[in-house]
Amino acid sequence: MLIRSSATRMLQRAATGRLYAAPRTVCRSTVLNTAMATRILPSSSMLVGSDIASSMFSTRTEPSSPVLQQQQGMFCRQCEQTSNNFACTSVGVCGKSAETSSTQDALLYVVQSVSRWVVAAQNADRNGSAKALLDEINVWTLQSLFSTMTNVNFSSDRINEYTKKGIEYESKLEDLVVTQLGGTPPAPVTVNPETGNNILQDFLKSSNDFEAFGHLVSVPARQQQTHHEDGFALTELAMYGIKGACAYAAHCHALLEAMSPEDKAANLPAFESITADVQAVLAKLGTLEGGTANDGPSDDPKVNAAFALVMQVGEINGRVLALLDQAHATKFGAPEPTQVRMTAVQGKCILISGHDMEDLHALLQQTQGLGINVYTHGEMLPAHGYPKLKKEFPHLVGNFGTAWQNQKFEFASFPGPVIVTTNCIVEPRRTYRQRLYTMNQVGYDGVQHIGEDRDFKPVIEQALGMDGFPRTIEPASFHTVGFNHRAVLPIADQVLGAAQSGALSRIVLIGGCDGSQWERSYFTDVAENLPDDTLILTLGCAKNRFIQSEKLEGATLANGLPRVIDMGQCNDAYSAVVVASELAKALECSINELPLSICLSHLEQKAAAVLLTLLSLGVKNIRLGPSLPAYITPNVLNMLVEHYNVMPTGDVDEDIKSMMKGE
Repeated sequence: MLIRSSATRMLQRAATGRLYAAPRTVCRSTVLNTAMATRILPSSSMLVGSDIASSMFSTRTEPSSPVLQQQQGMFCRQCEQTSNNFACTSVGVCGKSAETSSTQDALLYVVQSVSRWVVAAQNADRNGSAKALLDEINVWTLQSLFSTMTNVNFSSDRINEYTKKGIEYESKLEDLVVTQLGGTPPAPVTVNPETGNNILQDFLKSSNDFEAFGHLVSVPARQQQTHHEDGFALTELAMYGIKGACAYAAHCHALLEAMSPEDKAANLPAFESITADVQAVLAKLGTLEGGTANDGPSDDPKVNAAFALVMQVGEINGRVLALLDQAHATKFGAPEPTQVRMTAVQGKCILISGHDMEDLHALLQQTQGLGINVYTHGEMLPAHGYPKLKKEFPHLVGNFGTAWQNQKFEFASFPGPVIVTTNCIVEPRRTYRQRLYTMNQVGYDGVQHIGEDRDFKPVIEQALGMDGFPRTIEPASFHTVGFNHRAVLPIADQVLGAAQSGALSRIVLIGGCDGSQWERSYFTDVAENLPDDTLILTLGCAKNRFIQSEKLEGATLANGLPRVIDMGQCNDAYSAVVVASELAKALECSINELPLSICLSHLEQKAAAVLLTLLSLGVKNIRLGPSLPAYITPNVLNMLVEHYNVMPTGDVDEDIKSMMKGE
């Protein structure tokens, strides 16, 4: 019955074609998915087991000539908004071109190939002589995978730079392993059946067209090589999860490089352990080896091998999130509850978006005393809770805007230059393209890029040449951030007391990535319609769906605790796990036995990494939406439903009733 109840909500919503209020922006996939939602599906009462999982995919529109059989053209399905919930095959819903998609496929192959050589070098290097080179390659690996994520790098030239560097690294590693260390070369990721050689080495003998090579190692080509649909689906899930973990690890690296030598030395062992395990996972991806019929959720050894890899990715990402949490606190102080101004202040201004706090720190240092106000946007909002940033830089005046998908409107209306440090970026409008700057792995052709030296001089000069905001908006509005686990745990007794006295009926975590589909208003509707005695924990850009809700603004529980607690960025899912774990200890129960419900808004690969971390910890009963990943097969989905009761978001009223019952 659990399997049936967790799946039928998606079926009911699809069959009724229910629509939600549209957000400010609507992408092409929204219209397509809405049109498909009116299709009549089989009666949920007739579905059991794998039939239910299969029905959850029945809204997909697959081409009559199966795309999975071809090796030409675009095929990208790594994000939740992928066209028709199947794949983007001509241009990405995100705006990514077919050329960029193929060059990213080429880079992914090179990363996996280099990882195999890295593992071979680690095995052969007994005296540590290769450490400097391997450390350099580890950082390149993190940055390369980060650059292939959704809404990060749209520049084929920039992607190709990473690929060329990887080929150089592979050549150095081959010389190191075979010639200098006398080690054994690894097996190629893909073998050319005609020559028996690495397909990349044979290709480079006649061409350096990475777009063309990308077609040879695309998703359809790799699935055809695997000959195992479910195993491949799991390795795809692992790949997207490890992308997210690498993005978070890249944030860690940026912070480590900016720390004092003593602080860096204290945190470096954890970082090096993470990168070693990342390389090991990447080296294994696609092999489907090492599983047994009795060790995993399936009786298929290949599925179990792939599933173990997925869980390993979740475990690795958990360590990454812990390190990132520690690195932020070490560099900027433990976050503390802070009111953030959400309205404009008169004067010249700069807007900074993304995730990297060290980039913001450098900007604040360089703008100090110049009469320029700095505003955060999107996932930079939690920066205001860090003591070092808010106390040392009074010109960090507030936050402007909401989540990434609204940037075409918000950046256009901001009267100053805009910096995008990490994901997400979308195709810029002409109205602000000339005052838009990218950093780190973010790339867009025709947009100015700030280098690794973080020299913001051109941004500052442009800001000084603009008028900025003509007046201060009054009355001002505010939002409170900074509820990191270090701030929440001291009030845990109040939470427990409220639960025991009846002032608190349930805790609901609503977080993840935001997006532009109509269905994402589900998260707004859930937050606004939960009973007044529920506590809402939120994190990630999905919180923008309701943190400025008039209904929830200033709302408190009977004991005075705020009803909405903003825990931070998407990576602060770690804080939520810490809080849940400590509450479970206090109540002498498991996390799954807590009065806690979880609703995650899924979009891209960081969200996939966080989901895998939760699953690796054994967390169950997660509602995931607005639609499920296109790369998950019915059998794999059924496995997740059976073992973790992962369920789709459904009808708001019915879901709230189920949550309040603990379902």
